[in-house]
Amino acid sequence: MATDGSTANHSNSTSANEAFKSHYRDWVGFGVIAAVAIHFAFFTLFPNLRAADLTGDVDAIEAIELPPEVQVPPPPEMIARPATPKVSATSVDEDVTIAPTTFESNPVENLPPPPTAGANPDERPTFIPYDVPPKLKNPGDIQKYLKQHYPPTLREARIEGKVILWIYIDRAGEVQKAQVQQTSGYGQMDKVALECAGSMEFSPAKNRDKTTPVWVQQAITFEVH
Repeated sequence: MATDGSTANHSNSTSANEAFKSHYRDWVGFGVIAAVAIHFAFFTLFPNLRAADLTGDVDAIEAIELPPEVQVPPPPEMIARPATPKVSATSVDEDVTIAPTTFESNPVENLPPPPTAGANPDERPTFIPYDVPPKLKNPGDIQKYLKQHYPPTLREARIEGKVILWIYIDRAGEVQKAQVQQTSGYGQMDKVALECAGSMEFSPAKNRDKTTPVWVQQAITFEVH
């Protein structure tokens, strides 16, 4: 009995599928006929469609001549920052003296006339005899002073120079006067050299074991490294 029921269900399922397949072509044909009828009715009942005239006045396009291309020059090269110069050790002679005077090297006819009566030896450079020359006691301080007071404009321009001074030293070894014997060619440099002379400390000169005032030469050199 169960076998007969399964056979009956299978027969019914197969019949429905076959029934659908048998009507498939009919449905397709009906659809094609309906589509043709709808399109025919659309084109018959509705008026002909025409595109509207959308043309209008169009301004002519004028060609514009472009100006010539401007060549932009490259930016200028960066100017190198000047290197900060270094002041070298200023030449300060520790053994301050003047050339020895002898009759052989200075004949009488070549000697300058004697000073006028009443003239003091400290008024102008003149030779004063001595046995022990004065010596500079603070060359380090003088070098430091010159480095600090080197004229900035001359230092930045890397300008060097040499000043030769006449310095009058009294019996105590103190500088009383200073004057330029040979200029460096730069007023600022000469001024610093003269001001520096006032900071010099000397051991006093001696003549026959007695202190004596003297005039001495002092060379001061300004150098930039």
